[in-house]
Amino acid sequence: MLKGCVYCRGRLLSDYFEELWKPGAIVRIVSIFIIIFLFPSFLLAKREHPEKWYQERWCREQGGQIEVVLSDRTRCDCVTDTHAIEFDFGNKWTEAVGQSLYYSLQPGKKAGIVLILESMKDRKYWIRLKNTIEHYNLPIDTWAVGKAAY
Repeated sequence: MLKGCVYCRGRLLSDYFEELWKPGAIVRIVSIFIIIFLFPSFLLAKREHPEKWYQERWCREQGGQIEVVLSDRTRCDCVTDTHAIEFDFGNKWTEAVGQSLYYSLQPGKKAGIVLILESMKDRKYWIRLKNTIEHYNLPIDTWAVGKAAY
């Protein structure tokens, strides 16, 4: 073994770097770079609409205010005459529980969650949310929106 050389799986790292400069390798590296940095949406889960899209429509229909800044500088997604409401996609139902309860403290309103269900697979999150609220008798009202809403 040469002094100062680094081995990786039985090969010198310098051998790997030499391969990087071969013509075909450069095209692969550039392609990967373009995909990762210029088109990150391909790598992320696709949503039918962003959360804000649902928030604006639902909150407007209810006569509420969107993105209300509370006294501690947190932002509640929607505040109506009666509720402080958190919007979240189905898979984030657990986060919505805590946030809705906390947001309801500030303006002294009832807690609410609007759960976004975009596919039939999301319905399991609605069931989990409703079961948790019922089991612990949590003071949270719920609504579902999206293609798979009940």
